[in-house]
Amino acid sequence: MRLLSLLCCSIGLPLSVMAQDWRAQQVEAAANGAFANGQQTVLLDSTSVEVSELGSGKFVIRRVIQINNEDGALANRVIKYDYDPLTAFAEFAEMKVYHPDGSATALDVDKVCDYAAPARSIYWGARQIMMEPGLLQPGDIIDYTIHKKGFTYALLASGESDEERFVPPMRGEFYDIVPFWVSSPTVRKVYRVSVPRDKEVQYEFFQGDCSSSVKFDGDRRVYTFAVNGAMPFSKEPNMVDLYDVAPKLMMSSTSDWKEKSLWFYNVNEDYGSFDPTPEAQKKVDELLRGKTDEMERIAILTHWVADNMRYSGIPMGKGEGYTLHNTHTNFTDRAGVCKDKAALLISMLRMAGFEAYPAMTMAGSRIEQIPADHFNHCVAVVKLSNGQYMPLDPTWVPFNRELWSSAEQQQNYLPGVPEGSDLLLTPVSAPENHFLILTANTHVLSDGTLEGEVTVNAEGQSDAAVRRPFLQSFADRVSRALEAELQRVSPQAKLVSYSCPDAKNYQKGPVVLKMKFRIPDYAITGDGVMICRPFVLSNLYSGIKSFMRVDTDKESRDYGFKDSCSRLVELKETMTLPKGYQKDGVSTTDSSTDINSDIASFSSKISSSGNTVTVDTKLSLGKRVYEAGDWTDFRNAVKAYKDLADSEFVFVKK
Repeated sequence: MRLLSLLCCSIGLPLSVMAQDWRAQQVEAAANGAFANGQQTVLLDSTSVEVSELGSGKFVIRRVIQINNEDGALANRVIKYDYDPLTAFAEFAEMKVYHPDGSATALDVDKVCDYAAPARSIYWGARQIMMEPGLLQPGDIIDYTIHKKGFTYALLASGESDEERFVPPMRGEFYDIVPFWVSSPTVRKVYRVSVPRDKEVQYEFFQGDCSSSVKFDGDRRVYTFAVNGAMPFSKEPNMVDLYDVAPKLMMSSTSDWKEKSLWFYNVNEDYGSFDPTPEAQKKVDELLRGKTDEMERIAILTHWVADNMRYSGIPMGKGEGYTLHNTHTNFTDRAGVCKDKAALLISMLRMAGFEAYPAMTMAGSRIEQIPADHFNHCVAVVKLSNGQYMPLDPTWVPFNRELWSSAEQQQNYLPGVPEGSDLLLTPVSAPENHFLILTANTHVLSDGTLEGEVTVNAEGQSDAAVRRPFLQSFADRVSRALEAELQRVSPQAKLVSYSCPDAKNYQKGPVVLKMKFRIPDYAITGDGVMICRPFVLSNLYSGIKSFMRVDTDKESRDYGFKDSCSRLVELKETMTLPKGYQKDGVSTTDSSTDINSDIASFSSKISSSGNTVTVDTKLSLGKRVYEAGDWTDFRNAVKAYKDLADSEFVFVKK
């Protein structure tokens, strides 16, 4: 912990006198009981930005929060604000607490603390400023102002001088992405931006309504957007990102994505991010010796970078964002974040004779046509012999048979290519590319013990999950990992033996794993009665079955929803019971289900003959990201699967 020196780090903004201009909002909140719901009521949420010719901004952020109960007081015991010192500076300018009796307490902003922000895997020096408003009581109102200088989220230190670090990478351009959804009842939310009069800014307000205006103020153009009476956004389980469905404002002075694409291309070419080195060239030649097939060569290089470069981000000067670290740095260090892995792959592809370039993408939400930089991830594209560009992502495919992770399908990306590019979208990956097939032969003993063997066949994203213990664990821990998987079925499960040829050679073909197991007390036994479910309908590899965690109780949805990946799951089992036992007391039982649609389908067939029961089910889920209108088809298929998986079969002895 260190005390933030406001004198040394002043950003030069005039401190305004904090007029109590939220009184009207307080009266409105008191008149409307809906504003009192929850821990707190936000009377005013205001952000004002003054943009310079260079694109940097001076921000004045004002929050006025009324405490409604003790939980609200606890939630506001520390006021925090995150900033990145590579691109911005932030300070508390003023803070007051107004009390119900009319008195007010002015807090000393010199006592603000500046901490390193919590971090994992990426240690680039992000920080938090924090202030304690003191003991709060219901009815208190916190009124504080933060001044910030710099530019909106972008991962780049663009210069060496103190002032240059506040200039955005795309010099002279301004953009902002403003969430207009709220987590607490908010009487008024307003965003105001002032730009030089000759700077053209395009904008669009998505997924909601706001009042807006554009006015001239001397040599400046002022845009104002405001929403009154905003209530917390109603979320749904497994819904798409809030940026995809909730109110938001997008602004940008960049003309279109092609302009950004060309800029991104030139930034890295001018810097020499992909210049070859003798050491890297030697490795490329070694890896590709004797290889002539185009896709095989691309796959070898992609997997080598994915598997041999650790994900770990530390600050290394210029190159923490749009300007990618060069080949020498990346090949020598063999550690970095997404942009470093993408940069090394691009370099190695070029040394192999391919045309390859960087691309920006957003893992988690949609990117709009307004060219505001809604990116959080860097990947690569390679030009194939047919002239088409193919996306590659070495960050998300370590020890994965894919070259582009299908956990990123239906995701926007922008390549930085010499001819420029519009925003692109990764395609849907067919369910058959990610199959999980469980085939079991099992025997139920008279004491309820289940013995048997299961064969696991998997491909794509499913393959990566099944193969993980062999590739990311010590050899002596593989058996424990496999037994732990069996214990998802029953805590008493024991692994008897296993085999998995070519477990570590994941590029050879889809994984095939065989496990023999024994589970005491698997079936509930009684006087001539046994109750249990088929083994393949259990929790085995439930981590792959992410659809099981989708809440199917809702009959309809208002918003789109997500699964982890398109998927095909086939379950097959032949279960032999002790002699004389039959399913449901009849000699032969046949039941089947058949649900078909382009979105999702499910079929099942259960049959029995004598003391043998056969289960054959198939679930196909066609996408990763679904529209709200897809819900009925998806729900019908998944719910039918869940209902069958939750069924207990009764067997009686004749």
